[in-house]
Amino acid sequence: MANEDNSRIANGRPEGEVYDWYVRGLGLLEAGDAAAAATLLGHARAMEPTSRSIRESLGRALLGASDYESAMAIFAELAQEDPADDFARFGWGKAAMALGDLRIAREQFALATAMRPGNPTYAAALRSARRAGAES
Repeated sequence: MANEDNSRIANGRPEGEVYDWYVRGLGLLEAGDAAAAATLLGHARAMEPTSRSIRESLGRALLGASDYESAMAIFAELAQEDPADDFARFGWGKAAMALGDLRIAREQFALATAMRPGNPTYAAALRSARRAGAES
């Protein structure tokens, strides 16, 4: 599918408008092509740098593409803009965990879990970060 999207790029820009890039990027992300999604969503972010939905989706794509430093920067930015954004805190924690920063991971997972105590994904991530910290 990435090849199909690469053929839609002319003059360094994907075919269509920002919303089209966003929708195609989400489709690529759902299809498991995180790297292609990150490329397309990166174009969308360049045109709409303040869009939270584009930035969140780009952060998810960057996590999937193992670009943890970039993902961490995006999720940290989102969480700092809206401290009550539990998903931004979760994404920040996932990126930090992947980079080996267990202190930040535990902190962000704890905040996300406190905001949404019924979310089993957040609770499992917090347990995992705590276990990893105890083992090191």
